[in-house]
Amino acid sequence: MVPYLNKPKIGYRLGLLLFLVSLSGCRVMHTLPKMPDVSLPVSFAGSDDSTTIGRLPRQTLFADKNLVQLIDTALTQNPDLRMALQRIEMAQASFQISRGALLPSVNAVAAAGVDRYGKYTLNGVGNFDTNLSENIVGQSRIPNPTPDFFLGLRSSWELDIWGKLRNRRQAAYTRLLASQEGRNLVVTALTGEVARLYYTLLALDAELEIIRENEALQQRAVELVNVQKAAGRVTELAVQQFTAQLLNTRSREGGVRQEIVDAENQLNTLLGRYPQPIVRGQSIEDQKIPAQILAGLPSQLVRRRPDIRQAERELEAANVDIAVAQAEFLPSLTLTPYVGFNAFRVSSLLDPASIAAGAIGGLAAPIFNRRLLKGNYTISVARSREAYFAYQKTILTGVSEVVSSLKGLDNYRNVAELQRQEVAVLRQAATTSNELFVNGYATYLEVITAQRSVLDAELALIETKRSQFLSLVGLYRALGGGWE
Repeated sequence: MVPYLNKPKIGYRLGLLLFLVSLSGCRVMHTLPKMPDVSLPVSFAGSDDSTTIGRLPRQTLFADKNLVQLIDTALTQNPDLRMALQRIEMAQASFQISRGALLPSVNAVAAAGVDRYGKYTLNGVGNFDTNLSENIVGQSRIPNPTPDFFLGLRSSWELDIWGKLRNRRQAAYTRLLASQEGRNLVVTALTGEVARLYYTLLALDAELEIIRENEALQQRAVELVNVQKAAGRVTELAVQQFTAQLLNTRSREGGVRQEIVDAENQLNTLLGRYPQPIVRGQSIEDQKIPAQILAGLPSQLVRRRPDIRQAERELEAANVDIAVAQAEFLPSLTLTPYVGFNAFRVSSLLDPASIAAGAIGGLAAPIFNRRLLKGNYTISVARSREAYFAYQKTILTGVSEVVSSLKGLDNYRNVAELQRQEVAVLRQAATTSNELFVNGYATYLEVITAQRSVLDAELALIETKRSQFLSLVGLYRALGGGWE
């Protein structure tokens, strides 16, 4: 009677199992909060040309082979870039974990247990009555205490009936793409920083050369004024003034030397190596800036710049997290099937008659922990909004940096041209003051002033030249150049 009565139950359970499995093909689409679009200007600084130097390879933009070699070295040895690659590895592992959550977990199980049933319990009375049956003989009799041995496979599978697990997988994949953009961002920043330090070194070398040339001129001026003093044409005060100016210039040389050491050490750190001399190419005065520099369109900036692309990926992932948080309010369906050998005697465990199989499906819906789920949902929404504002800020920063660098190139080009004229005039004035001083038509203060003016003007011209190249590097980085 008992086996006959169980047949309808088996059919009912099988039908229920098939129904629950069919639910796994369903997916409830959750409404994500609509985020406002980020408005972009039509062009940069009035230019509507779609060509951009951000697409140029660094070998094309930077004509100095020494600089290109330094950048290549940094891209293979820089610690920050290596850390970025490890972040990609972690993101890939997270994506694989999220993919695995969609599949059932299967475990090989070898388990043993024992139960002693009380005399006045359902199992105790049932087992006692079963052992009195004429059909139960020998190894089939149930001992008390009753061992329980199992050798086989057990599985647990949460069916993704609401798309929660697939959304988690999508969020993990989007964050994987964001980590790859993060690596590109490091490459772009590294390229720009190496170039910045390299041009800084060239500028410092030029400053050091200018200072040395002026030291030589000032040393001859000191010798001349000493001759003038011996002839009674000037006083000791003039000698002291010329000497003080020479000492001041020598002190500048020491400061520039230290700046060179600092810049070389910073550059070596980016290259992933200990301090050593940096090989330089042409002087900064001989380096050429491209005659035509184009920035393209702001719409291209959004598609190329790595930090903007990374922020966009993070925003997408944050929006998907909201759908996951919404699905947490809905019931989750879990199946726990098993198959293997099950017996209460070790000697009968591997008998084909001991093969057992079954499956249990259960729905679990949150009731008392809804405050926790509401809190998680609120956090997800807030993170999504934060990601949007970060995305908006990144675009604003990118557009501002491009415009600043473009204007800087134009303005510094004009400044450099005027400073070249100023240096030419002041050099002529210094020569004239020396001649007039020798012939007694100019005072020593006029000579000192002329010499100091030449030195300051020449150093200012080098600084402007450096600013031109830094604007070029800044524009290249701001346009997302160098990572392809």
